Amino acid sequence: MVHRDLARRDVVDRRVLAAMASIPREHFVPDHHEHDAYADRPLTIGHGQTISQPYIVALMTQAAHVTRHSRVLDVGTGSGYHAAVLARLAHEVWSLERVPELATLARRRLTALGIHNVRAMAGDGTVGYPPAAPFDAIVIAAAAREPPPALLRQLAVGGHLVMPVGPSDMQELVVFERCASGIRQHTLCTCFFVPLVPPGANPA
Repeated sequence: MVHRDLARRDVVDRRVLAAMASIPREHFVPDHHEHDAYADRPLTIGHGQTISQPYIVALMTQAAHVTRHSRVLDVGTGSGYHAAVLARLAHEVWSLERVPELATLARRRLTALGIHNVRAMAGDGTVGYPPAAPFDAIVIAAAAREPPPALLRQLAVGGHLVMPVGPSDMQELVVFERCASGIRQHTLCTCFFVPLVPPGANPA
């Protein structure tokens, strides 16, 4: 997977490639998807959610510029796979999942792999996690028309927020960087993600 679908494309950060190679993706998919765990496509994980394709996980992680000193916010824990990858690179990861059952399962998976620098919690990712802010990197695994203002406020100067932006038929993966003078952004590629649930809405 790493050589075929990542390194041969535009994922060039060796730390990201090593992190992707170190995480057993089959550990994060339902049993009936285990034979497809390393296919470069998203897979359903229940509750209307998916585990993102490996290439997109790697591209988002690379664009977030995570270092071993980084404090990272992961919005949309899902299976816990992206949090596990981020944990290999960062100092600490806070991961928020709106569906409590998925958050619980993700915690069990991370613990079973001996990953202890992730705090996987059930909660509304659109409001972030103020007690641990500011974050050096924020990755959001759900699409919206624009970044939630609360998350931009929790992004440290020099930090990067990576998320899909746009309606379901026109999404783009966008990087927002907080500079001393404000926010600047650039687009990485087209993509497709589940929608970010608005504040106050009930889980699916």
